[in-house]
Amino acid sequence: MAKRLILLLIALSLALAGCTRAASSEKTLRIAVLPVLDSLPLYVAQANGYFEDEGIKVELVPVGSAPERDQLMQSGQIDGMLNEVVTTLTYNRDGAKIKIVRFARVATADYPVFRILAAKDSGIASVADLKGVEIGVSEGTVIEYMADRVLQNAGLSADEIAKIGVPKIADRTALLESGQLKAAVMPDPLASLLMQKGATLVIDDTTLPEVSNSVYSFSVETLKQYPQEVKAFLRAVERAVTEINQNKDAYTNLMVEQKLVPEAAVGHYAIPDFPTASVPSQAQFDDALAWAQGKGLVQGALQYQDNIDSGYLPK
Repeated sequence: MAKRLILLLIALSLALAGCTRAASSEKTLRIAVLPVLDSLPLYVAQANGYFEDEGIKVELVPVGSAPERDQLMQSGQIDGMLNEVVTTLTYNRDGAKIKIVRFARVATADYPVFRILAAKDSGIASVADLKGVEIGVSEGTVIEYMADRVLQNAGLSADEIAKIGVPKIADRTALLESGQLKAAVMPDPLASLLMQKGATLVIDDTTLPEVSNSVYSFSVETLKQYPQEVKAFLRAVERAVTEINQNKDAYTNLMVEQKLVPEAAVGHYAIPDFPTASVPSQAQFDDALAWAQGKGLVQGALQYQDNIDSGYLPK
């Protein structure tokens, strides 16, 4: 009887240890972040000590472009990243290597994530004027996907949409301002600043918000080895989202400091609400997959459950 009691106590202690693993973990979650507003909840969670409160270590790894971010994931140098459905699909085309665990930011009918802008003095003022004009995009990402879907929804055919790859946001900005690019897809609030400086808004994703979003993704290996840490990470993100949505003006300086918002845009741009705990729907997944297959980025059928998992979200 005593032996059985000892074994029972050992089993119970191991179970409890598993439940509280994040609280004592030495694992550092390395997360790649782009210089966009979508990253703000991560910087707020870091600045306010929310990750520490959850008992986890998080290192934010700034990157300048989607290809740079993806290379870090491929080489195993990061555990998670800010990306989107399309790049998750292309990354997983030969087998599930990463999974989406949460929305980071979504377009709404009132707040765009991306805008298609025309350069000052380009003569472009409408979607029809974009016919055959090369639009600067980050190829194979939500930026190209959004441009295709929004422009097709506005009346252009696939053959009438021309694009050129300019993956770095800073490069697209410089080329658009100099007129070397007549049009480009730009993220807000940078797009709003460029409009103040003379760029023309042609169309944005408020016309088709379901195609435009960003997400947090983690490697399948990290999800298997450190599920409690990922759950703790998402709890901290949820706390940061709630804080931002309730106190938007409090984080203006942090946004500028981390180069998520141009300083000149402060006071001219209303910070949108960030989405609460949720993941892309089956319909959003299916449409992104169809687009990626049509572009030849993905061969064969991929399954929703292999690419998106809501099981790590706070209950």
